[in-house]
Amino acid sequence: MSLKKATLIIILVLLIDQISKVYIKTHFVLGEEIKVFDWFRILFVENEGMAWGAKIPGEYGKLILTLFRLVAIVGIGYWLWDSIRKHASRVLVVSIALIFAGAFGNIIDSVFYGIIFDDSYHQLATFMPEDGGYGTLFHGKVVDMLYFPLWKGYLPEWLPFWGGKYFTFFEPVFNIADSSISVGVALLLIFHKKAFPATKEKEAE
Repeated sequence: MSLKKATLIIILVLLIDQISKVYIKTHFVLGEEIKVFDWFRILFVENEGMAWGAKIPGEYGKLILTLFRLVAIVGIGYWLWDSIRKHASRVLVVSIALIFAGAFGNIIDSVFYGIIFDDSYHQLATFMPEDGGYGTLFHGKVVDMLYFPLWKGYLPEWLPFWGGKYFTFFEPVFNIADSSISVGVALLLIFHKKAFPATKEKEAE
């Protein structure tokens, strides 16, 4: 697979991701929700940390996380370039391109959104507000909006730990960038033999 095709995948994912985030940020108040179907809703939330709402504690936790993401994206970018250079399998290149695009999409939020948007509490955010953004460079929040509460209800009492408790599946709210990363990782897991044929051959020897 050529570098041009991989770049096209990255650009398309970034465009869809950023257009959706900017639209949500400028048309929804934080916490606002639109019910599309019973099992799918558009819900505007902001993620200050890692996946599943986890955070690095401390004054510099957010900065450390953002810098780590920047280092990681360089590593993923090199992996993509090296795979294309070595004429790796199409599924491997596509997977890495999707992971790179998703990681880059969330990095844009973390690095720039704090200075190009004001906050979304009880108001619609403004792009490039005159009084400045809600944060500083490297301290932006990631915009999430895709919510799939496929099932809600009380779990059976006989279940250990969670029995009798109210449960929602699927609880996390995510975005296009997260989806791109998940699809990329899933492709690597499902098509592992095609993605890493040389590795498999060496293991068989």
